[in-house]
Amino acid sequence: MLMPKRVKYRKSQRGRMAGKAQRGNTVAFGDFGLKAMEPHWITSRQIEACRVAVTRKMKRDGKVWIRIFPDKPVSKKPLETRMGKGKGAPEFWVAVVKPGRIMFEVSGVSYELAKAALNLASQKLPIKTKIVSRPDYE
Repeated sequence: MLMPKRVKYRKSQRGRMAGKAQRGNTVAFGDFGLKAMEPHWITSRQIEACRVAVTRKMKRDGKVWIRIFPDKPVSKKPLETRMGKGKGAPEFWVAVVKPGRIMFEVSGVSYELAKAALNLASQKLPIKTKIVSRPDYE
C-alpha cells in the first residue's frame, strides 16, 4: 500500500476540492492515460487495486505510471464514541484528485489493450473517468 515515509504533521484538516486540476492534467509519460472527471479522495487501496488490474490485463507488457500519491491522512474516531476528547487517530491515506487529473498512464501496448486495461482500472474507482491519449499520438 502506498503511504508517505514521513510527514510533517500526523493529522491534517479535510480541505476543499474546488476547481479543476492545475497540474498533472496532460499525458506526460505514456501514450494513454486515465483522466478523472470528478473530484474525490482516492484511497491507497483503490490505487493499488487499479495498479494490479492494469498490470494483470497487460500481462506485464508495456509500462504503467501512477501519477497520484496518497499523502493526506484521514482520521476516524472509534464507533460509539461521544463527542469531544480530541481528533481520532489516522486510519488511512488518500490522494486528493480534482477533475482533469491524469491518474494512470500506460505505454508500450496497442490502443485496444490499453483501453481494456484502463477500463478495468476505472471500474475500481469511485468516480467517472475518461481514457485520453497523448496529443501527438497517431
